[in-house]
Amino acid sequence: MSVLKEADQQLIRLLADGQFRSGSELGEALGISRAAIWKRVQRLEEFGLALESVKGKGYRLAQPVDLIDPLSLQATLGDRAQLHYQWVTESTNADALAIEGPVSGPLVFVTECQTAGRGRRGRQWQSPFAANLYFSIRFPVSGGFAALGGLSLAVGVAVAQALQELDPPLSVTLKWPNDLQINGAKVGGVLIELAGEMDGQVDVVIGVGVNGRMTGHQARDIDQAWTDLASELADMPPRTTLAACVLSRLLEMLPHFSQHGFVAFQNDFDRYDAVRGKLVQVQSGDQMILGRAVGVLADGALRVETPDGVREVYGGEVSLRVR
Repeated sequence: MSVLKEADQQLIRLLADGQFRSGSELGEALGISRAAIWKRVQRLEEFGLALESVKGKGYRLAQPVDLIDPLSLQATLGDRAQLHYQWVTESTNADALAIEGPVSGPLVFVTECQTAGRGRRGRQWQSPFAANLYFSIRFPVSGGFAALGGLSLAVGVAVAQALQELDPPLSVTLKWPNDLQINGAKVGGVLIELAGEMDGQVDVVIGVGVNGRMTGHQARDIDQAWTDLASELADMPPRTTLAACVLSRLLEMLPHFSQHGFVAFQNDFDRYDAVRGKLVQVQSGDQMILGRAVGVLADGALRVETPDGVREVYGGEVSLRVR
């Protein structure tokens, strides 16, 4: 995995405001030569940071960088969760899964950049440096695996509510089973993984990615309609504020889910449901189901009305398309 060394981090901080800095100014601040600055600038492009170089002016980032403030974020989380923050990691879900469990309370893993971010069905989640929100929560749920039905939908509800807390008119919807959308374009996603079960408790890892402020170049490998919050919100907040708002909603939701299950969030999901009443095509393994989506059950299953009757489809390795 590529690592951002301390000098790289200092360089990003010096260039974070998007203003030009000369090579000699940067070299003096970092205690290295102008030639070494050039090498470090090139390294930053590996993390999705676009830099501009203009003779006589120096270097600047193509757009300012808004770094997350881990001290402020931990202060907001308080004793509700323990924060693990890194500039760069392969995957926050992988970091959460690597902790030896079971855990006694929520652990939150936040990063500026993922080099191997994971989406559903083995896909890579595009994770350019400081462009979006990338985090995972490891959380203990009582009741074992059977108690987890509909968790990804409840997570979606909490994230949607957090976004509308920032901008109440925001037209955010949820596409079963894992996507957040704004006006039909994907703005975020949820990945649930299981860390293991011991003594009736299962440790679950909840990965969330939300597009914050992404350039077309950074999003060039995304193969579906997408948007970001900077394009949709009336006033884009700092990423630390965004992270605090979303994480606070989730940490409020999770104990409630652990106690009551998805049924406590079913009505809220119905209000955000992007596919209800629409013709859908669901691929589950080698099985294809065509029909009209008619809502979800208390265990999170999607109900699809077909010519042969209503079918119930569960999340996991499934793909849903609106026809």
